[in-house]
Amino acid sequence: MSFDVVSILGLGYIGLPTAAAFAARRKTVVGVDVNRETVDTINRGDVHIVEPELDMLVRAAVTQGHLRATTEAEPADAFLIAVPTPFCEGHKPDLSYVEAASRAIARVLKAGDLVVLESTSPVGTTEKVAAWMAEMRPDLSFPQQAGEASDIRVAHCPERVLPGHVIRELVENDRVIGGMTRRCSEVAADLYRTFVRGECVLTDARTAEMCKLTENSFRDVNIAFANELSIISDTLDINVWELIRLANRHPRVSILQPGPGVGGHCIAVDPWFIVDSAPEQARLIRTARAVNDDKPHYVVERVERAAKRFREPVIACLGLAFKANIDDLRESPAIEIVSQLAQRFEGQVIAVEPNVDALPPSLHGRVRFGDLSSALAQADVVVILVDHTPFRRIDPVRLQAKVVIDTRGVLSHG
Repeated sequence: MSFDVVSILGLGYIGLPTAAAFAARRKTVVGVDVNRETVDTINRGDVHIVEPELDMLVRAAVTQGHLRATTEAEPADAFLIAVPTPFCEGHKPDLSYVEAASRAIARVLKAGDLVVLESTSPVGTTEKVAAWMAEMRPDLSFPQQAGEASDIRVAHCPERVLPGHVIRELVENDRVIGGMTRRCSEVAADLYRTFVRGECVLTDARTAEMCKLTENSFRDVNIAFANELSIISDTLDINVWELIRLANRHPRVSILQPGPGVGGHCIAVDPWFIVDSAPEQARLIRTARAVNDDKPHYVVERVERAAKRFREPVIACLGLAFKANIDDLRESPAIEIVSQLAQRFEGQVIAVEPNVDALPPSLHGRVRFGDLSSALAQADVVVILVDHTPFRRIDPVRLQAKVVIDTRGVLSHG
């Protein structure tokens, strides 16, 4: 199939780079987003997120006429859904964004179109996408009704890229493509081979959905082990960073690094989708989530104990993003830690985040926003929450006479 026009619904951390990747191969790409400011920004050739190389690709694509953005779905040959899939109270999956995108697509579908769900989703969501569209378009046939002979092809292809390396990994990484039928998988693979140099591995939709959840749950369990080790090591007066380095010299041991918790839209969220689908069976996955969710509270307790040494302590919290050298604050444990400290030490907490221009609304009025140099000059307690490159370059002399709580092993790694 030629796929002359590709539409991407959701122009965030995955949707916009994917749109740029198709546009770089001279496909006509229509990006759809409900946020008018995001749409206007992209149509100017600018970007609203921080990701290496993305700004250049978007500017070139818009300038050359291969990419434009809009707030309403338009006809296309292939549609990719890359909208958020958060959870509600009680860690229940919230599929409202996926449903809204599916219904928006349904209005402009024609026979022969392909619809791919990229959003990480609970098992069975791809089938729901087809059902939502079928409900709105009884004039078209869908895979669960007509099998291989359906008018519309529906598949799931989860992203598996690392923030900070998205552009390269979109091209180089293998893709798992799960169609509702074999033909759906094959057609979707044809689309992704437009820019993917990795292998496109075909499976069914449910297995593809579970594959992405499994990948992130595996990492969550491993991080939980590391986080639990860090708490035990503190109790036993052991340097956990050295401990892990030594343990990882075993040829069959590969422990990940501990931190202040787990953030981001994937690892902190996806395991709950498995727990929700099989609550009685997902015992280890649930426990790992509890360990990682509790780690920010442990960090806050350490800071509170350290702050007791000072009459009116000033606490500098270095980093708000969920990982190094990005601007993504989604599900960040650093945000939770700073927020809790602000409740206890109102007006005495300084947040430093070199990758954003302002504090998130949840911290407005309660936390001071400062640069690294001034924060270090004022602080009694320094809490390293993210291993951004500027923090790794701090002169140790500047930390003398201060209490330092290093949750990322920045000082241990040099």
